Amino acid sequence: MKFLNFFLVITILFNFNLLKADEIMLQNKIAKNLRCLICQGQSVYDSDSEFAISLKVVVKNKINEGFTEDQIYKFLTKKYGEWILYDPQFNKNTYFLWFMPLLTFLFGGVIILKKLINIKK
Repeated sequence: MKFLNFFLVITILFNFNLLKADEIMLQNKIAKNLRCLICQGQSVYDSDSEFAISLKVVVKNKINEGFTEDQIYKFLTKKYGEWILYDPQFNKNTYFLWFMPLLTFLFGGVIILKKLINIKK
C-alpha cells in the first residue's frame, strides 16, 4: 500500500512539473516574439529593462488566467500597437511589409536580366 501511495504521489508531481514546463515554454515563446519598446533592438525575452520584466509578468499572469497565445498577442497589440510583435499579422496595414522582400527580389532579377541581355547584344 505504501508503494501505491508513493507511486501516486510521484505521478502527480511528475504531471504537475510537465504542466509547469509547458507554461514556461509558452511564456518564453511569447516573450521571444515581443519587441521591447525600451531597448528596440531586443526581444522581451532577451531584455532586462523594467518594461520587459513587467511584460514578462503580464504574459505569465495572462497564461495563468487561461488566455491562449493569440489572445495574449491581441491584448498586447491593442495596448501597445502592432509594432510590439516581431511577427506581425498579415492584414491590410502590413501588405507592404510582407511583400517588400518579394518585390525587391523580383525587381533585382529584372535588372540583372536586362544587364545580361545588354551584354549579349
